[in-house]
Amino acid sequence: MADKRMMNLTVFMLAPGYHFDSWRMEGSRAEELGHFELVRDLTLKAESAKLDAVFFGDVVSLGPKPGTIDVRTSGFNEPITSLSALSAVTKNIGLIGTMSTTYGNPYVTARLLNGLDNISGGRAGWNIVTSGQGNENFGLDEHPAPEVRYARAHEFVEVAKELWDSWSDDAVVTDRENGVWADINKIRPIDHEGPLFKVKGPLNMRRSPQGQPVLFQAGSSGLGMDLGTSVADAIYTAQPRKEEAIRFYSEFKGMVKNKGRDPEKVKIFPGIMPILGKTMAEAEELAQVLADHVHLGQGRARMETTLKMDLSKVDYDEPIPAEYWKDDPSLGSRYQILRQRAADGFTLREFIIETARSSGHQWMIGTPDMVADRMIDWFDARACDGFSLNPAFMPGGVDLLCDLLIPELQERGYYKKEYIGSTLRENLGLDRPGAWDTK
Repeated sequence: MADKRMMNLTVFMLAPGYHFDSWRMEGSRAEELGHFELVRDLTLKAESAKLDAVFFGDVVSLGPKPGTIDVRTSGFNEPITSLSALSAVTKNIGLIGTMSTTYGNPYVTARLLNGLDNISGGRAGWNIVTSGQGNENFGLDEHPAPEVRYARAHEFVEVAKELWDSWSDDAVVTDRENGVWADINKIRPIDHEGPLFKVKGPLNMRRSPQGQPVLFQAGSSGLGMDLGTSVADAIYTAQPRKEEAIRFYSEFKGMVKNKGRDPEKVKIFPGIMPILGKTMAEAEELAQVLADHVHLGQGRARMETTLKMDLSKVDYDEPIPAEYWKDDPSLGSRYQILRQRAADGFTLREFIIETARSSGHQWMIGTPDMVADRMIDWFDARACDGFSLNPAFMPGGVDLLCDLLIPELQERGYYKKEYIGSTLRENLGLDRPGAWDTK
């Protein structure tokens, strides 16, 4: 009998809490944002529950309205430094960090991620992004167009992978007698010359335990799906509705197969933010507390930034007028999700609370068995291969996930009770890529 298909679960380590303005709650430890101790404690809790990985998002700009944007949009914990520190205090949990291909350099990025994979014993993951803003910090008058950013991303990742594979797995020989630490015949330059990058190589670092860090990518647009199906091992995606998630899953896996890749080796993780309670009354009470802490004025400003609209004349209890919306695919998949909400009659207040909870992702209020039912239903229906868990508030949201939800999934046989291996690839059920001399 074949082994039962099991979920994979990562947790989004957004230190202020995923629910907008939850940092305003008592006990949030908001005074510690940007410090190491908070994310250390949260990561150790996640590891105790056997979660596959923690994921640190990142941005390269404070945003266009620093006085009004919620603190959760700021990159308080730069991923590589934070994950490197976490590697020293953890043993098994994966360490995923965001790095931009638009505002980075492939050789530097490859070195940083290779270093993280080495010092962590093979637990590094890279969330590949093309960035949504930040040009003002990198000498550019305008943020590059999507087609420009994604063309750069394709070649950027290609260079990084060539660099990671430029050392054979057995290149290090440590021959003390002959004074040879590494066999130069098992290390080769990549001699990459492309439209955007010219990189001689090889990498000046030994090959890491995973061969290559696990590659994650988040993007459900056409350009994003093309990149993800070409290079990613796992996909983060915003899918609030089951039927659409099933369609996305099927379409994405089909694209992976058409590119000659094994669709079972590319995992799809939609986000979910559970608002949990031991009873439904507890969960509903928590949801109300979270909603009561949403700052409506800053919520309006966030909606204006997200939707690129002037909403100053829209009352909180009025819907956003239909003429405000644009049928423009370039505005992104999350914009289209919110546009559909407008068609359903959402008021501005409901939009503010909805986006405070979801940012385009699925959310639900319920007990552990209710949330587990939903997750298992999606998983069995092939709407996903697991989930990105978005804790509503910190640190309590991680405690609720680890103490209530994960044991429920384990008891039902849908989630592991112990780590499968020592590397992130092993725990996600992914193959280890070979070096240049195996291809």
